[in-house]
Amino acid sequence: MQARTMLLLAAPGQGAQAAGFLAPWLELPGFAGQLGAWSELAGCDLIRCGTTAGADEIRDTAIAQPLLVAAAMATAWQLGCLPVQAGELAAAGHSVGELAAGAIAGVLTPEDAMRLVRVRAQAMAKAAAAEPTSMTAVLGGDEAVVLAAIAAHGLTPANVNAAGQIVAAGTVAQLEAFAADPPAGARLRPLSVAGAFHTRHMAPAVDALRAAAADVSPADPGCALLSDRDGEVVGSGTGWLERIVTQVSAPVRWDKCMQTATGLGVTALVELPPAGTLAGLARRAMPGVQLIAVKTPDDLDAARSALAEHGRRPAGGDE
Repeated sequence: MQARTMLLLAAPGQGAQAAGFLAPWLELPGFAGQLGAWSELAGCDLIRCGTTAGADEIRDTAIAQPLLVAAAMATAWQLGCLPVQAGELAAAGHSVGELAAGAIAGVLTPEDAMRLVRVRAQAMAKAAAAEPTSMTAVLGGDEAVVLAAIAAHGLTPANVNAAGQIVAAGTVAQLEAFAADPPAGARLRPLSVAGAFHTRHMAPAVDALRAAAADVSPADPGCALLSDRDGEVVGSGTGWLERIVTQVSAPVRWDKCMQTATGLGVTALVELPPAGTLAGLARRAMPGVQLIAVKTPDDLDAARSALAEHGRRPAGGDE
Protein backbone atom coordinates (compact mmCIF):
# COMPACT_ATOMS: atom_id res chain seq x y z
CA MET A 1 0.00 0.00 0.00
CA GLN A 2 1.38 3.38 -1.00
CA ALA A 3 1.02 6.21 1.50
CA ARG A 4 -1.27 8.99 0.37
CA THR A 5 0.24 12.41 -0.20
CA MET A 6 -1.42 15.75 -0.94
CA LEU A 7 -0.09 19.19 -1.83
CA LEU A 8 -1.70 22.53 -0.98
CA LEU A 9 -1.18 25.49 -3.30
CA ALA A 10 -1.59 28.65 -1.21
CA ALA A 11 -1.98 32.23 -2.48
CA PRO A 12 -1.10 35.08 -0.06
CA GLY A 13 -3.17 38.14 0.71
CA GLN A 14 -2.74 41.88 0.84
CA GLY A 15 0.33 43.07 2.72
CA ALA A 16 2.59 40.34 1.33
CA GLN A 17 3.69 42.49 -1.62
CA ALA A 18 7.04 44.31 -1.70
CA ALA A 19 8.39 46.84 -4.16
CA GLY A 20 10.00 45.17 -7.18
CA PHE A 21 9.08 41.61 -6.18
CA LEU A 22 8.14 40.61 -9.72
CA ALA A 23 11.31 41.90 -11.42
CA PRO A 24 13.13 38.54 -11.65
CA TRP A 25 10.01 36.79 -12.90
CA LEU A 26 9.85 38.80 -16.12
CA GLU A 27 12.81 36.84 -17.47
CA LEU A 28 10.69 33.68 -17.66
CA PRO A 29 9.10 32.85 -21.03
CA GLY A 30 5.49 33.98 -21.16
CA PHE A 31 5.39 35.62 -17.71
CA ALA A 32 5.43 39.22 -18.92
CA GLY A 33 2.93 38.33 -21.63
CA GLN A 34 0.49 37.02 -19.02
CA LEU A 35 0.81 40.15 -16.91
CA GLY A 36 0.43 42.37 -19.95
CA ALA A 37 -2.72 40.58 -21.07
CA TRP A 38 -4.26 40.93 -17.60
CA SER A 39 -3.28 44.56 -17.05
CA GLU A 40 -6.24 46.03 -18.91
CA LEU A 41 -8.63 43.83 -16.93
CA ALA A 42 -6.84 44.78 -13.70
CA GLY A 43 -7.09 48.50 -14.32
CA CYS A 44 -3.36 49.01 -13.72
CA ASP A 45 -0.02 48.27 -15.39
CA LEU A 46 0.87 45.05 -13.59
CA ILE A 47 4.38 44.90 -15.04
CA ARG A 48 5.29 48.40 -13.86
CA CYS A 49 3.55 47.95 -10.51
CA GLY A 50 5.39 44.71 -9.86
CA THR A 51 8.83 46.02 -10.85
CA THR A 52 9.48 49.77 -10.66
CA ALA A 53 6.56 51.13 -8.60
CA GLY A 54 7.38 52.20 -5.05
CA ALA A 55 6.16 50.60 -1.84
CA ASP A 56 3.65 53.37 -1.16
CA GLU A 57 2.03 53.00 -4.58
CA ILE A 58 1.57 49.24 -4.37
CA ARG A 59 0.19 49.57 -0.84
CA ASP A 60 -2.88 51.13 -2.45
CA THR A 61 -5.67 48.54 -2.22
CA ALA A 62 -6.76 49.18 -5.82
CA ILE A 63 -3.28 48.17 -7.01
CA ALA A 64 -2.15 45.66 -4.38
CA GLN A 65 -5.04 43.26 -4.84
CA PRO A 66 -4.87 42.82 -8.64
CA LEU A 67 -1.07 42.59 -8.42
CA LEU A 68 -1.23 39.78 -5.85
CA VAL A 69 -3.82 37.75 -7.74
CA ALA A 70 -1.93 38.15 -11.03
CA ALA A 71 1.39 37.15 -9.46
CA ALA A 72 -0.06 33.99 -7.93
CA MET A 73 -1.88 32.96 -11.11
CA ALA A 74 1.11 33.62 -13.39
CA THR A 75 3.31 31.48 -11.16
CA ALA A 76 0.71 28.71 -11.01
CA TRP A 77 0.70 28.79 -14.82
CA GLN A 78 4.49 28.33 -14.80
CA LEU A 79 3.94 25.26 -12.60
CA GLY A 80 1.28 23.85 -14.93
CA CYS A 81 -1.46 24.41 -12.35
CA LEU A 82 -3.68 27.06 -13.93
CA PRO A 83 -6.01 25.29 -13.63
CA VAL A 84 -4.99 22.05 -11.93
CA GLN A 85 -5.49 19.05 -14.19
CA ALA A 86 -5.29 16.01 -11.93
CA GLY A 87 -3.63 14.75 -8.81
CA GLU A 88 -3.84 14.99 -5.06
CA LEU A 89 -4.02 18.77 -4.88
CA ALA A 90 -5.79 21.40 -2.81
CA ALA A 91 -5.95 25.17 -3.19
CA ALA A 92 -6.54 28.00 -0.76
CA GLY A 93 -5.96 31.73 -0.62
CA HIS A 94 -5.72 34.24 2.18
CA SER A 95 -8.28 37.04 1.68
CA VAL A 96 -7.85 38.33 -1.88
CA GLY A 97 -5.69 35.28 -2.56
CA GLU A 98 -8.93 33.30 -2.67
CA LEU A 99 -9.56 34.63 -6.18
CA ALA A 100 -6.25 33.17 -7.36
CA ALA A 101 -7.09 29.89 -5.63
CA GLY A 102 -10.45 29.84 -7.42
CA ALA A 103 -8.71 30.17 -10.78
CA ILE A 104 -6.24 27.43 -9.87
CA ALA A 105 -9.15 25.15 -8.95
CA GLY A 106 -10.86 25.97 -12.25
CA VAL A 107 -13.89 27.71 -10.72
CA LEU A 108 -13.02 30.96 -12.49
CA THR A 109 -11.10 31.72 -15.64
CA PRO A 110 -8.03 33.86 -14.99
CA GLU A 111 -9.77 36.65 -16.88
CA ASP A 112 -12.82 36.48 -14.62
CA ALA A 113 -10.54 36.47 -11.57
CA MET A 114 -8.93 39.69 -12.79
CA ARG A 115 -12.29 41.31 -13.53
CA LEU A 116 -13.57 40.46 -10.07
CA VAL A 117 -10.42 41.52 -8.24
CA ARG A 118 -10.54 44.91 -9.96
CA VAL A 119 -14.09 45.50 -8.72
CA ARG A 120 -13.26 44.11 -5.27
CA ALA A 121 -10.16 46.25 -4.87
CA GLN A 122 -11.72 49.49 -6.02
CA ALA A 123 -14.87 48.95 -3.96
CA MET A 124 -12.87 48.13 -0.83
CA ALA A 125 -10.66 51.18 -1.34
CA LYS A 126 -13.78 53.35 -1.67
CA ALA A 127 -15.33 51.84 1.47
CA ALA A 128 -12.10 52.38 3.38
CA ALA A 129 -12.05 56.06 2.39
CA ALA A 130 -15.49 56.66 3.91
CA GLU A 131 -14.18 56.60 7.51
CA PRO A 132 -10.71 56.42 9.12
CA THR A 133 -10.25 52.71 9.86
CA SER A 134 -7.28 50.38 10.16
CA MET A 135 -6.02 47.07 11.56
CA THR A 136 -3.68 45.96 14.34
CA ALA A 137 -2.00 42.58 14.74
CA VAL A 138 -2.32 41.06 18.20
CA LEU A 139 0.60 38.72 18.83
CA GLY A 140 0.57 36.23 21.70
CA GLY A 141 -1.69 36.22 24.72
CA ASP A 142 -4.49 33.86 25.65
CA GLU A 143 -6.91 33.62 22.71
CA ALA A 144 -10.05 33.95 24.83
CA VAL A 145 -8.63 36.99 26.62
CA VAL A 146 -7.56 38.57 23.32
CA LEU A 147 -10.95 38.03 21.68
CA ALA A 148 -12.73 39.43 24.73
CA ALA A 149 -10.57 42.55 24.66
CA ILE A 150 -11.18 43.02 20.94
CA ALA A 151 -14.93 42.77 21.45
CA ALA A 152 -14.84 45.10 24.47
CA HIS A 153 -13.44 47.85 22.28
CA GLY A 154 -16.02 47.32 19.54
CA LEU A 155 -13.44 45.85 17.19
CA THR A 156 -13.64 42.80 14.91
CA PRO A 157 -11.16 39.87 14.83
CA ALA A 158 -10.80 40.36 11.08
CA ASN A 159 -8.08 37.74 10.61
CA VAL A 160 -7.61 34.72 12.85
CA ASN A 161 -4.41 33.53 11.24
CA ALA A 162 -3.03 31.05 13.76
CA ALA A 163 -2.62 30.49 17.46
CA GLY A 164 -1.18 33.71 18.85
CA GLN A 165 -1.84 35.78 15.74
CA ILE A 166 -5.14 37.63 15.48
CA VAL A 167 -5.76 40.89 13.62
CA ALA A 168 -8.15 43.40 15.18
CA ALA A 169 -9.89 45.90 12.91
CA GLY A 170 -12.14 48.90 13.32
CA THR A 171 -12.05 52.67 13.50
CA VAL A 172 -8.80 54.47 14.23
CA ALA A 173 -10.31 55.79 17.47
CA GLN A 174 -11.24 52.27 18.60
CA LEU A 175 -7.77 50.98 17.80
CA GLU A 176 -6.16 53.83 19.72
CA ALA A 177 -8.25 52.96 22.77
CA PHE A 178 -7.31 49.30 22.31
CA ALA A 179 -3.61 50.21 22.19
CA ALA A 180 -3.99 52.08 25.47
CA ASP A 181 -5.61 49.04 27.09
CA PRO A 182 -4.04 45.94 25.46
CA PRO A 183 -4.92 42.39 26.49
CA ALA A 184 -2.59 40.86 29.05
CA GLY A 185 0.40 39.02 27.63
CA ALA A 186 -0.08 40.26 24.06
CA ARG A 187 1.95 42.57 21.84
CA LEU A 188 0.21 44.95 19.43
CA ARG A 189 1.60 45.82 15.99
CA PRO A 190 -0.33 48.40 13.93
CA LEU A 191 -0.55 47.37 10.27
CA SER A 192 0.12 49.68 7.36
CA VAL A 193 -3.27 49.24 5.71
CA ALA A 194 -5.84 51.75 4.57
CA GLY A 195 -8.96 50.21 6.05
CA ALA A 196 -10.72 47.73 8.31
CA PHE A 197 -10.94 44.89 5.82
CA HIS A 198 -13.19 41.90 6.52
CA THR A 199 -15.43 43.88 8.87
CA ARG A 200 -18.80 45.63 8.67
CA HIS A 201 -16.98 48.68 7.31
CA MET A 202 -16.63 46.82 3.99
CA ALA A 203 -20.39 46.23 3.54
CA PRO A 204 -20.64 48.62 0.54
CA ALA A 205 -17.97 46.60 -1.25
CA VAL A 206 -20.03 43.42 -0.86
CA ASP A 207 -22.81 44.93 -2.95
CA ALA A 208 -20.40 46.00 -5.69
CA LEU A 209 -18.74 42.59 -5.87
CA ARG A 210 -22.08 40.76 -5.90
CA ALA A 211 -23.16 42.82 -8.92
CA ALA A 212 -19.94 41.92 -10.74
CA ALA A 213 -20.19 38.24 -9.78
CA ALA A 214 -23.62 38.05 -11.41
CA ASP A 215 -21.84 38.12 -14.80
CA VAL A 216 -19.63 35.12 -13.95
CA SER A 217 -20.53 31.49 -14.70
CA PRO A 218 -18.45 29.48 -12.21
CA ALA A 219 -17.51 25.83 -12.67
CA ASP A 220 -17.28 23.36 -9.82
CA PRO A 221 -13.77 23.04 -8.36
CA GLY A 222 -11.39 20.58 -9.97
CA CYS A 223 -9.57 20.02 -6.69
CA ALA A 224 -10.18 20.50 -2.97
CA LEU A 225 -10.87 24.24 -2.60
CA LEU A 226 -10.78 25.63 0.93
CA SER A 227 -12.82 28.63 2.08
CA ASP A 228 -11.58 31.40 4.34
CA ARG A 229 -14.99 31.63 5.98
CA ASP A 230 -14.63 28.43 7.99
CA GLY A 231 -11.88 26.37 6.38
CA GLU A 232 -14.39 24.03 4.77
CA VAL A 233 -13.85 22.34 1.41
CA VAL A 234 -16.35 23.85 -1.03
CA GLY A 235 -17.67 21.55 -3.74
CA SER A 236 -19.92 23.97 -5.61
CA GLY A 237 -18.61 26.75 -7.83
CA THR A 238 -21.77 28.77 -7.26
CA GLY A 239 -21.49 28.32 -3.50
CA TRP A 240 -17.83 29.28 -3.55
CA LEU A 241 -18.55 32.46 -5.51
CA GLU A 242 -21.18 33.53 -2.97
CA ARG A 243 -18.65 32.93 -0.20
CA ILE A 244 -16.12 35.11 -2.03
CA VAL A 245 -18.66 37.93 -2.18
CA THR A 246 -19.66 37.84 1.49
CA GLN A 247 -16.07 37.22 2.67
CA VAL A 248 -15.23 40.86 1.94
CA SER A 249 -17.00 41.89 5.16
CA ALA A 250 -16.46 38.65 7.15
CA PRO A 251 -13.40 37.55 9.15
CA VAL A 252 -10.70 35.42 7.53
CA ARG A 253 -10.21 32.10 9.33
CA TRP A 254 -6.86 31.01 7.97
CA ASP A 255 -6.38 28.95 11.13
CA LYS A 256 -9.35 26.83 10.06
CA CYS A 257 -7.92 26.43 6.56
CA MET A 258 -4.71 25.00 8.01
CA GLN A 259 -6.68 22.68 10.28
CA THR A 260 -8.68 21.40 7.32
CA ALA A 261 -5.54 20.95 5.22
CA THR A 262 -4.02 18.87 8.00
CA GLY A 263 -7.20 16.78 8.18
CA LEU A 264 -7.09 16.18 4.43
CA GLY A 265 -3.63 14.72 4.81
CA VAL A 266 -1.67 17.56 3.19
CA THR A 267 2.01 16.64 3.22
CA ALA A 268 3.42 19.68 1.39
CA LEU A 269 2.49 23.35 1.00
CA VAL A 270 3.68 25.51 -1.86
CA GLU A 271 3.10 29.22 -1.27
CA LEU A 272 2.90 31.27 -4.44
CA PRO A 273 4.51 34.73 -4.76
CA PRO A 274 4.95 36.98 -2.96
CA ALA A 275 5.60 34.07 -0.61
CA GLY A 276 6.69 33.78 2.98
CA THR A 277 3.75 34.77 5.18
CA LEU A 278 1.61 31.64 4.81
CA ALA A 279 4.57 29.27 4.89
CA GLY A 280 5.62 30.99 8.11
CA LEU A 281 2.21 30.43 9.69
CA ALA A 282 2.23 26.79 8.60
CA ARG A 283 5.66 26.19 10.10
CA ARG A 284 4.12 26.07 13.59
CA ALA A 285 0.56 25.05 12.78
CA MET A 286 1.33 22.20 10.35
CA PRO A 287 4.34 20.34 11.77
CA GLY A 288 5.87 17.73 9.52
CA VAL A 289 4.54 19.32 6.32
CA GLN A 290 7.12 20.21 3.67
CA LEU A 291 7.03 23.97 3.07
CA ILE A 292 8.13 25.72 -0.12
CA ALA A 293 7.88 29.51 -0.27
CA VAL A 294 8.20 30.45 -3.94
CA LYS A 295 9.85 33.86 -3.70
CA THR A 296 11.89 33.93 -6.91
CA PRO A 297 12.12 31.79 -10.07
CA ASP A 298 14.99 29.93 -8.38
CA ASP A 299 12.36 28.30 -6.14
CA LEU A 300 10.36 26.82 -9.03
CA ASP A 301 12.39 23.60 -9.24
CA ALA A 302 11.68 22.85 -5.57
CA ALA A 303 7.99 23.54 -6.16
CA ARG A 304 7.93 21.26 -9.20
CA SER A 305 9.63 18.50 -7.24
CA ALA A 306 7.08 18.87 -4.44
CA LEU A 307 4.24 18.73 -6.96
CA ALA A 308 5.66 15.55 -8.45
CA GLU A 309 6.20 13.90 -5.08
CA HIS A 310 3.19 15.07 -3.06
CA GLY A 311 0.63 15.92 -5.73
CA ARG A 312 0.66 12.57 -7.51
CA ARG A 313 -2.16 10.06 -7.46
CA PRO A 314 -1.14 6.75 -5.88
CA ALA A 315 -0.61 4.07 -8.54
CA GLY A 316 -3.69 1.97 -9.09
CA GLY A 317 -5.71 4.21 -6.79
CA ASP A 318 -4.08 2.66 -3.69
CA GLU A 319 -3.98 4.79 -0.58
